Order: sequence, then structure tokens, then C-alpha cells
Amino acid sequence: MGRMRAALKAGAVGALLALVAPAAPAPAQTRTGTSVGQFMLIEPSARFTAIGNAGVAVDGGLDGAYYNPAAVGRITRLAFQLTHIDWLADIRYDYVATAIPLGGWGIGFATVTSLNSGEIDVRTVAQPLGTGERYTVSDIALGLGFARPISDRFSAGLQVRYVQETIWHTSADMVTFDVGSLYRIRPDGLHIGSSITNFGTSAAFSGRDLRITYDGAPGQSGDNSTLPGQRFVEDHPVPVLFRVGVGLPWRPAPEWRIWFSADAHHPNFNPERVNAGVEATFRDLASLRIGYQGLLHEDSEEGLALGAGFRGQLQSFDYRVDYAWSDHGRLGDVHRLTLALLH
Repeated sequence: MGRMRAALKAGAVGALLALVAPAAPAPAQTRTGTSVGQFMLIEPSARFTAIGNAGVAVDGGLDGAYYNPAAVGRITRLAFQLTHIDWLADIRYDYVATAIPLGGWGIGFATVTSLNSGEIDVRTVAQPLGTGERYTVSDIALGLGFARPISDRFSAGLQVRYVQETIWHTSADMVTFDVGSLYRIRPDGLHIGSSITNFGTSAAFSGRDLRITYDGAPGQSGDNSTLPGQRFVEDHPVPVLFRVGVGLPWRPAPEWRIWFSADAHHPNFNPERVNAGVEATFRDLASLRIGYQGLLHEDSEEGLALGAGFRGQLQSFDYRVDYAWSDHGRLGDVHRLTLALLH
């Protein structure tokens, strides 16, 4: 496994030198953990996760909406996607998306992202075994988007999302925008994609959990030691991410199609990184995938990703089922399962 990772990393770095050459070296200190809405960085597609989450330049339909809203621009049928992820620390992640062709106007799509921790015991210094109360951390993002093929080669897309993070009785709300473009030199030739995701407003938490009582004059006889007060929380930015990448389809034989894909990421909260992967599809029925995440990022816990998928037909529906396994280093493994339908 170690040799496979090393070989994959070396090959991808050599092939993508042009993508990463302009990137500056990572600074000694990063802005990791300084933005809110981190759950929006969890990739919802099992297909693209298996190719290292290098999805900004792959003409992947509804699967690609998360990476680049312009990828939705070539959908010609009603589409639906459902993803479930057993995230780290037994956290539940679910993602639902649907797209509707609007004739000559373009394609409209909607997404719902949900993250839920389940119930957690409330523990304090005085009661380390629990107070008897339980709390929940839950996040949700509701998105509406539009994509349009400007020509046979070029498409563009936009998504607006309302995002809310909630910790027990305290929450933060924000609005974000995703903008992307996708250019195909030809349908079976080089694809070039770029996107800016999660660009939006800053947010601060508010709610009754921030209310406190305090002693305005501790140690003074006769003062009121339970004065009402409230903690004020600073605004924090959302995790803005700029992606640029290339995708290249290749048919070594009529029944085989190979996709090579690579992305360079420039976030506002972390050093730059490169993702890369390969997908091999036989007769448009079964696919095998391999990828690597976090290339050139020294502190990344992400790494190798593997997956498979198959397609079929059920009455008037075409369906696709995809599975992905991804390595998160010391944090453990993550499994994704995606179901997609076309009508």
C-alpha cells in the first residue's frame, strides 16, 4: 500500500507541475480552524471522492454541482442524487440534489446538505460524568442553482446557499455563492474548469447559551453576584475555496473510457493542495476509480481514495450506484455511498 501511494503521488506531481508551479510555499502558520461552515467542505459525491475529489473539470452532471455548478449545464433529463456518509466520530452526513431541465433557458437545480452529531452528554468541570442533559450539533445548507450551456464548448453556473450551524441553543446563519465555468475543447477532448465556492458573508454565533450571570464587584459585600450578561462572539469568514483543474477523457478501445482528472485548490483557510485521480469505465456499465487527495500539503490527513460504481436501468429510470473509501490518516477511514437517478 505504501508503494502504491508513493507511485501515485510521484506520477500525479510530475503530470501536474504546470498547475502547481505558481503556488507559493505553505507558510509556517496557517489559518486552519478560523472559518465557520466547515461542513460545507465535506465532498458529497462517492464518484468524485474516489478520484481524489478532482471534480472541477469533469463534465459529470449533477455529481459535479458541488465542485463546479457549470457541470450541471449539460443535463438533458430530470436528475436526482442521494449521498450518505458515515463521517468521522459517528457523525451522520446526508446530501440530496435534484436538477430540472428548463428547455432553452438552461437547467435549474437544488441541493440540501445536512450534518448531525446525534445526542451528546453535557459534561462540566463539576460534573465530568454528565449533568443529565444532552445536546446536539447540527448543520444545514439549502441551495438553489442555475446552469446554462453558453455554447457546445462552454457552460457556466451559479448556486446560492443559505447555511445554518447550530450547537444546542446557539446558531450562526450565513449566505454563500458558488460560481463556476467549464470549457471543453471538444466533447472527447481536454476539459478545463474553474470555480469559486462558499464565497459569502461572515457569521457569528448567537443564542441563549451565550447568556451568563456575573459578579460585577467580586469580593465586595452586599453586591449582586448574579447580574445578567451575554458573551459576544466575533464574526468569522466562511471557507472560500478556489479550484482550477483539467480533465481528459481517453478511449483506448471502443468499450473502454478512461478519465484523467486533476485539480489545484487555493483556500482562504489552509495551504494550497492538488488532487488527482483516474476513472476507468467498461461499456458504460461498471467503473473502477483511484485517486489521491492533499498532494503537496504537508499536514494533510487525507490521502488515498478508492471506489467503484455500476449503472443500470429500471423501467423508465437509469440509475447509478457509487461507493468510495477514503483514507483520513490518524482520523480513520470514511465510506461514501451515492445513488443517482435519471428520468
